Amino acid sequence: MPVHLDSPAHPVHPVLAAVTARISERSAGARQAYLTRIRAAASRGPARMSLACSNIAHGVAACAPADKLALHGETRPNIAIVTAYNDMLSAHQPYRDYPDVLREAITGARGVAQVAGGVPAMCDGITQGRAGMELSLFSRDVIAMSTAIALSHDMFDGALLLGVCDKIVPGLVIGALSFGHLPMLFVPAGPMPSGLANADKSRIRQRYAEGAASRADLLAAESASYHGPGTCTFYGTANSNQLLMEVMGLHLPGASFVAPNTPLRRALTVAAGRRIVELTALRGGAAPIGEVIDEHAVVNGIVALLATGGSTNHTMHLVAMAAAAGIDVRWDDFAELSAVVPTLTRIYPNGVADINAYQRAGGMPQLIGELLGAGLLHDDVTTVAGHGLSSHYREVPVLEADGEIAWHRGPSDSGDKSVLRSAADPFAPDGGLRMLDGSLGRAVIKVSAVAPEHRVVRAPARVFEDQEEFLAAFRDGQLNRDMIAVVRFQGPRANGMPELHKLTPALGVLQDRGYAVALVTDGRMSGASGKVPTAMHLTPEAAADGPIARIVDGDIIELDAETGELGILVDPAELAARPCARVTATPIGTGRELFDCFRTAVGPADRGASVFGSAVFGAA
Repeated sequence: MPVHLDSPAHPVHPVLAAVTARISERSAGARQAYLTRIRAAASRGPARMSLACSNIAHGVAACAPADKLALHGETRPNIAIVTAYNDMLSAHQPYRDYPDVLREAITGARGVAQVAGGVPAMCDGITQGRAGMELSLFSRDVIAMSTAIALSHDMFDGALLLGVCDKIVPGLVIGALSFGHLPMLFVPAGPMPSGLANADKSRIRQRYAEGAASRADLLAAESASYHGPGTCTFYGTANSNQLLMEVMGLHLPGASFVAPNTPLRRALTVAAGRRIVELTALRGGAAPIGEVIDEHAVVNGIVALLATGGSTNHTMHLVAMAAAAGIDVRWDDFAELSAVVPTLTRIYPNGVADINAYQRAGGMPQLIGELLGAGLLHDDVTTVAGHGLSSHYREVPVLEADGEIAWHRGPSDSGDKSVLRSAADPFAPDGGLRMLDGSLGRAVIKVSAVAPEHRVVRAPARVFEDQEEFLAAFRDGQLNRDMIAVVRFQGPRANGMPELHKLTPALGVLQDRGYAVALVTDGRMSGASGKVPTAMHLTPEAAADGPIARIVDGDIIELDAETGELGILVDPAELAARPCARVTATPIGTGRELFDCFRTAVGPADRGASVFGSAVFGAA
C-alpha cells in the first residue's frame, strides 16, 4: 500500500491523523484485496485488445472510419462517456450537448470517445411526498449497477462520468470503482442562476403550511426559485456532491460551481475531455480512480462535508462509496472529526446565501486553502489534476482571450465573510453534522442551521407511522404543544427510506409559535434539513425491531445535540417488554413492487444503506 507523507507546509491535525490511521488499519485487508484486484486488471493493458475480432467489430461498428482504424490498434485511448442526462432534471439538462463537445475535444487529443451507457436519474424535488420517493435511495445502487453494465464491454481506457444530483454521483462512484484500474473524471454542469431568495421561499412555505398563503402563491415562489437549467442553488445533496468530487480529486480544479451554458463552463468541459486522454495508461497517466479514492481522499471528503454543514445523506453515501474501494468508514469517524472541524460556511439552509454567493466569496479554492492551512485536509493525494491538493485545487480557472483556460492562484481571503470564513474565524468551532447515540439507537443530526437554544429538547413523544399522518394532526391543531414527533417505518427496510421534507414547514411553524419541538425518524431529511432539531437515519430502524418501534405517545424523549445523546426516559425492562409496532402493507404501485428484493437485502443506515453486502466490498 502507498505511504502518504503530507507536506511539511501542511502538517495534519492530530485528530485527522488518528482517524485516518484508524480507518486504514480497520480497512487494511479489504483495501489490499481491492488494490491487488485493480492492479492486476491494469497490468493486463487495454482490455479491448484481448477481444475476439467479432467482439471488437461489434464495438466499433457505428464509429467513424478513422475511429474504427484507431481502435483496431493500441495507440489511441478509447474513452467511455457514462451519462445521467435527461431534460427533466434541471441540473442534468445541460448534459444534452456534452457528448458532442467531449467527443470533439477527445478527438483533438488523439483519442476516441463513445457514449458507453446511460444511468437513471430521478429528481428528489419532484418526488417529495410521493410514492416515487421510496425508490430514491435505491436508485443509487441501480445507478452503480448501470455504470458497471456500461463499462463491462471492456472497450475502454478511461471514462468521463456525467452526473450531478443526489443519488446519481454516489452511484456513479460506486459503479466506477468496480473498474478502479481505469482513470475517471467527473464532468459537472454547474448551478442555475440565483432566483427567489431562499429565505423568502422558506417563508412562503411556512405561510402555506399555516393556511396564510394560497397554492398559487406557493407555486409562484417555487417557480421563481427553480427556474432554469442547472443545479438547485440551495446547499443540498446535489451541491454537496459537487463539493465532494472536487475536494476528493475527481473534478478539475474550480469546476464545481461554474454556471451552465457559459464560455467558461464549455471550456472546462473541453479541458475534461483532453485531460482524461492524458490520464490513460496509453499516455503514461497515473490516476486510476481506485487509487485516487484512498483513505486520505475519503477523510478529506468527510472534513469538507463537516466544514460546510453539507447533506446528511452523505453519512450514508460516503460510507458506501468508501466501501466500494475497500475502505471501512464508520459514523464514529464522522463524530470524532466533527469535534475538531470548524464550520466555515453559511449556505442555505444553514444561512441565507445560495451556492452562487459561495462561489463569488471564493468557493472551493478558498475553502480548500483554509482547511489545508489548518491541517484539516491531507495534501498528499493523487487527483485527476496531478499530485497534491495545494498544487492544483487552490487555483481558479480563468478563460483566456484565445478561449483556453489558465489556472491562477485564488485570493488569499474570503470575498464575503457572511458566507465563507477563515479557519481562524469560523462560524462555529465544530462541524455542522453530529452523531447521536443512546437508548433509542444511533442517529445523525445537522446542527448548522439549528439555533443553540433549540439544540436540546426534552418532551413527550407523539408517534406517527408516516408524514401524512403527522400533517393531518398538524392541520387539525393537535400539535400545538411541546413535542417530539416520532415518524417511523421510514427506514430502508420498511419503504426505501424516503426524504420527509413535507414535515419541515409544519415543524418550523410549531417552533416559531414558541413550542419546543424536534423530530426523531428512521427516514431521511437530507441537505434541506433546517432549523428544527432532527434525529434522522435512526438505526436500528422500526422495521428491524429497533427501539423506535416500541415508543408510545407520551413517552419522554430527550434529544441533546450538544452532548450527542438520544434517549427515551422509560425503564429499559419496560421498554424491552413492549411489543414492536408492525406495518404489514407491502409498498405497491409506482414501481415500488419491483424493489422488494432491495428492501429485503438492504443494510442499515450506518453501513451505507446499501444492497451490496460485505462479500462484494470486503468491508466488515
